[in-house]
Amino acid sequence: MNDEMMIIIGAGAAGLCAAIVRARVGQSVTLLEQNNKIGKKILVSGNGKCNIDNKYIHANRFHSQNPQFVEDILEGYDFEIVEKFFTSIGLELIEGKEGKMFPMSLQASSVVELLEYEAKRAGVQILRNCAVTNIDKVDNVFTLETTQGNKKCQQLVIASGSPAAPHLGGSNAGYAFATKMGHSLIPRHPSLVQLCSDESWVKGCAGVKVAGLAKLYANGEYISEKKGDLLFTNYGISGLAILDLSREASTRLASFDYCELNLDLMPELSKEKLTNLLLGRVREHSEKPLTLWLQGVLNKKLIPIILEQSKCKVRTEDALTRKEINKLVHAIKNLKLSISDTKGFKGAEVATGGIDTTGVNPHTMESKLVPNLYFIGEILDVDGDRGGFNFHFAWVTGLKAGVL
Repeated sequence: MNDEMMIIIGAGAAGLCAAIVRARVGQSVTLLEQNNKIGKKILVSGNGKCNIDNKYIHANRFHSQNPQFVEDILEGYDFEIVEKFFTSIGLELIEGKEGKMFPMSLQASSVVELLEYEAKRAGVQILRNCAVTNIDKVDNVFTLETTQGNKKCQQLVIASGSPAAPHLGGSNAGYAFATKMGHSLIPRHPSLVQLCSDESWVKGCAGVKVAGLAKLYANGEYISEKKGDLLFTNYGISGLAILDLSREASTRLASFDYCELNLDLMPELSKEKLTNLLLGRVREHSEKPLTLWLQGVLNKKLIPIILEQSKCKVRTEDALTRKEINKLVHAIKNLKLSISDTKGFKGAEVATGGIDTTGVNPHTMESKLVPNLYFIGEILDVDGDRGGFNFHFAWVTGLKAGVL
């Protein structure tokens, strides 16, 4: 069996960062990765361009049952601290929209390859295809049973992530180890995930993408709203606005609330401007079918459901009245879609909940219950908004756990 000073479970963003920082100061570090590749989530981030962080870090972009923990984690650890770390491994960053930061190469693979090179240069031993099946601690020594034999260490870092994206290695394994050692869990739900609907009309609109505004209601109560892409699919709806709303929707669905979206397909036009636009398009004595007339302003796949929800009674352009126009405007700006489920952890980018952070020191990431046990990254009850915030939390917790 191998006696290691520190073992880190999980070669994702947090684990790689912690390994590099610890190894740089001379500590013996072994990094265990259950996959055949390291950094799988990094590789798919930002459609392969890797939205590595966000320039505008604020605690209100993160979510936890323990908001003070987030405040303490972020204190003194803004984007500039993370940028310095990447500069130290030879990675230059550029800014995109909304403060999103990317590697200058716009290749996620460059992030992973530079992290791996730096880890090995610092002396980190990386073992792939090495899954941990059990952990015990006796006399201040951790014993790990793995698929590559038993291993021992004096310090153990669990950076095994959440159940989100199981095809990339997401699992509940780390939670089992944490609870065995006395830590409690906050319920986990999919987040940054697509939403499903039982309504049949969405299948007919599959593939339609609009820049819209989505409002979420639960049991008739307004919850939140987000602006951005809306993408109709065979199973329901996706798009950036939907991903941004999905955390609340997922939590509400888990409580068996009735969830419904109210979709504004033309948020850039006020009700009055849209009404005037449509009124100005009406031509007298034109028998043009209303379905064709509406194609001048709407994707034709959306027209049948707009007509159905508006309860518009006319079928030709010349029969339109102000009253019927008002009905159409209301449907266009208030299209209703009931939500029955999410695409689950399989479709989720991250998960809500995780290890209760009241049992973790936010300055060192060490367990308050088990000395020399550390938790970093997504395994904790902290999840961020879309746009690089989850990566920021991973890098920062990795940096904090790496400091001696």
